[in-house]
Amino acid sequence: MKIFLKILKIVGILIVAVLVIASAAIYFSGPRLPEAADETINAALKSDLPELIKGQTGYVHPENTSVWYESIDPNTKAKGTILLFMGIANDALGWPQRFIDLLVDSGYQVIRYDYRGTGMSDWMPEWQQSPYSLSELALDAKLILDALNIEKAHLLGLSMGGMVAQAFAIRFPKQVFTLTLMMSSGDILDKDIKGISKQTSIDLFKIALKYGIFPTEKNLIKLHIAARMILRGDADYRIDVKGTAEQVLYNLRKRKGYNPQASRQHQAAVSRSGSRYEQLKQLKIPALVIHGQKDPFVPIDHSKKLASALSDCRTKWFENMGHDIPPDLYDALVTELIKNFEQNPQ
Repeated sequence: MKIFLKILKIVGILIVAVLVIASAAIYFSGPRLPEAADETINAALKSDLPELIKGQTGYVHPENTSVWYESIDPNTKAKGTILLFMGIANDALGWPQRFIDLLVDSGYQVIRYDYRGTGMSDWMPEWQQSPYSLSELALDAKLILDALNIEKAHLLGLSMGGMVAQAFAIRFPKQVFTLTLMMSSGDILDKDIKGISKQTSIDLFKIALKYGIFPTEKNLIKLHIAARMILRGDADYRIDVKGTAEQVLYNLRKRKGYNPQASRQHQAAVSRSGSRYEQLKQLKIPALVIHGQKDPFVPIDHSKKLASALSDCRTKWFENMGHDIPPDLYDALVTELIKNFEQNPQ
């Protein structure tokens, strides 16, 4: 009996030691947050939040599902409509507010929406029994255009959003005026191209543990800032700490917050959708493909192959950009976008 108790004691000590080491590894993992980040976050926590929803909002209801959208009109007659598709597990507010404002100030109506599983849209608790694909996310966007009586739009998709935009263009080509794909892929599982970075995925998982075990408002803000820093890779640009803090707090306080299952849902949707290269070759839609040369997550070769599959496509590679929209490049990006829209006026 004494030997058994001694063994239990040793095992207990080993388990505690492993937990301590693992906890320390998690605590010290992830990037060092920008200087004065705590001060900026604390100020945001105590301040009144700016209004981030400035347009007409509504819902469409595909297959007994509620999907939220926002339509923002310019002060003058719109030059056209831009339909936005955000990245994986992100809702409509993942688009930086100043970036949205620049597009609207350029004279365009801007529409953004919450994917299924995010934001104010249904979170799909039974998604494993009724899985959905990128094509269904694209259908949601099409129903939004129909609800707003918009016949045609410029599509702008980021990362997974670029894949949804492709699915939209393939399924509803007559409603697409131009197609802009940022740091995306025609087939993220393409065996001929290096896939998404496993190390970056691991780094993102570590900070999810670090800040997500105790999901206070402050920790969730830090999680989003750290994720942007990881996705920045070796690029050298500032992170918008204040804007990120306000966006996170707005979601937490004025919307439904963040769905922990969203990433799994969207990964499954991507996996179910397969390659789009052959279908993309049939498109006759003017396209622009953008990628950051320092993207640590989706290798730029995906965008290069994607561009080669499109019959009418030009490319723009930004040297100092990772897998994110850098604040320092908002103006340059919007300039490229507007140039593409105006060369193909609606």
